[in-house]
Amino acid sequence: MMNKILILLLAVPVLFSSCVSQKKYSALETSHKETKDLLNTASVKLNSCIDEKAKSDANVTALRDQINFLKANNQELINNMGNLTTLSQKGAENLERSLESLKEKDIRITRMQDAVTRRDSVTLALVTSLKGALVDINDSDIEVNVEKGVVFISISDKLLFRSGSYSVTNRAKEVLGKVARVINDKTDLEFMVEGHTDNVPVKTDSNVLVDNWDLSVKRATAVVRILQEDFLVDPARMTAAGRSSYVPIDDNSTLTGRAKNRRTRIVVLPKLDQFFDLLEKGMEAASN
Repeated sequence: MMNKILILLLAVPVLFSSCVSQKKYSALETSHKETKDLLNTASVKLNSCIDEKAKSDANVTALRDQINFLKANNQELINNMGNLTTLSQKGAENLERSLESLKEKDIRITRMQDAVTRRDSVTLALVTSLKGALVDINDSDIEVNVEKGVVFISISDKLLFRSGSYSVTNRAKEVLGKVARVINDKTDLEFMVEGHTDNVPVKTDSNVLVDNWDLSVKRATAVVRILQEDFLVDPARMTAAGRSSYVPIDDNSTLTGRAKNRRTRIVVLPKLDQFFDLLEKGMEAASN
């Protein structure tokens, strides 16, 4: 009996100790589970942080690349701006030179126009004077016109000469006197007297006239002599020329055409040196 009681007494502490160990075990197991849960949670957060860090690192790398790209572009833009500035300066200089050149050309054109206007004014005054002096002459016998800035006085053959002759008629001297008065008032003008014939060969018993060349020249010199000797026109201002039948103004196959071609023409010679003097003076005035 005592042995049973002793065994029982010995078993109680063992049972008691076994019971406490089970509770601790359960507590430890619970604690372990919680720790494991915390570890899992921390692992998840760590993995998330690792992912975020990787993304951040990638973003940082991308941003650095972008910054480097922008820096490179910025430097290129700065270089281009420098080049553009240089080009703009050159362009501005070229434009300025072009404008100056255009300005000079415009001035020259203006001066030329002024000179042409002054020349035309002189020509108009001469034509007006001639037409006024010859107003009572039949229009078909004498014409005053302007071609390309040159004044022409065309006098018909029947008014100046007899057929086949180079002797000036009295009626012709009256006409030439009126022309001489106008010419003598314009002392700075020079002119040429041209003789023209039709294409019919000259008929004469004299050996003086060989052909229409001779007739045209002698008619021109006859008019020049009348202007010089009878009306005191300075001979240094005159030129005598014969054109024969080679500059017709009408058809030589008709009587009317041949009559028009037989003429004496006084050509007022343009004084180109005076014209260029006007241009030169105009350019000098523009440059001052």
